[in-house]
Amino acid sequence: MSFPVLKIGDLTAATPIVQGGMGVGISLSRLAAAVANEGGIGVIAGAMVGMREPDVASNPVEANVRALRREIEKARELTSGIIGVNIMVALTTFADLVKTSVAAGADVIFSGAGLPMDLPKLFQETCEEKKQEFRTKLVPIVSSGRAAALIAKKWAAKTGLLPDAFVLEGPKAGGHLGFSKDDIFNTDFSLEKLVGGVVDAAKSLEDKAGRAIPVICGGGVFSGEDIARMISLGASGVQMATRFVATEECDADIRFKEAYVNATEDDITIIQSPVGMPGRALKGKFIEASREGKKKPFKCVFHCIKTCDPENTPYCISSALINAMKGNLDKGFVFCGSNVGRVKSIVTVRELVESLRREYDDFMNSFKVQPA
Repeated sequence: MSFPVLKIGDLTAATPIVQGGMGVGISLSRLAAAVANEGGIGVIAGAMVGMREPDVASNPVEANVRALRREIEKARELTSGIIGVNIMVALTTFADLVKTSVAAGADVIFSGAGLPMDLPKLFQETCEEKKQEFRTKLVPIVSSGRAAALIAKKWAAKTGLLPDAFVLEGPKAGGHLGFSKDDIFNTDFSLEKLVGGVVDAAKSLEDKAGRAIPVICGGGVFSGEDIARMISLGASGVQMATRFVATEECDADIRFKEAYVNATEDDITIIQSPVGMPGRALKGKFIEASREGKKKPFKCVFHCIKTCDPENTPYCISSALINAMKGNLDKGFVFCGSNVGRVKSIVTVRELVESLRREYDDFMNSFKVQPA
């Protein structure tokens, strides 16, 4: 017995793991390709992907578009596996990055941090503009069955398209969370309790779609046993991010990775991000200073987030995340999932996937649990 495959339309991932898209610059072509080479779905994060471009401050749209196209091309050179892109709805460059991803041949676009109502329209526009039928799969990231049903209804009414899959991201995820601060620790919103509603919403659409619409669960999925449990609850696969930070192929600085290895559960905190959403991160000097009211004045040059108000925002989130990615942790902060304290070492992506496979097999064999 081993992992079941994850099918999204005509795409088949031999390993039912989607590597979560982690910005800024944590998951780029190197990590995504390594995951794809192990049979999973590797994901490039679109947020401020052009951070190293010389004209990112003067020409952020073109810089980010150029960099994203190059990251997709680099990933393609490193793997024949499945490559996706994560594009936050909250990005001011959302439309440009979606169209770039489709035209560059990304296999999947994952989109959250807001409801991606315009995603299918942008996909269709790209096909029309390029006079080509692209096969990019469109996958919204949701926090409930209600959100999944709403998105599907709006997509169908506006474009006739339906989601190719859903990612359900629970409150134990890292980074920006689609829950209120009060709900993050409310057991009524646990991944285990939410999955059934999203699976039901997806199944209700399958006759109309003429295909299966898989549900991928993320947020607190850490072990092979966790993968088995999610699949037994009706999920077709899982999304994992935290585990992939502590890999040799992760695109972040070694000091960022070591922050994960050295973290304990007590180091985790919930912040209110300038994006307008709560987020899970590791405590540090930067966050402490922000909470003490020490505003870090900045001139907004990136114009990256639609909801950011530079006049009233205590710091530039893009600059903070870029600094952290480069290992300058005192000048930024590290997003993380709820299980970061369980990360004990840096391994290769292959070693990680193999260990997850063994744990999955051991659990399934011991309890004779069959996939749903």
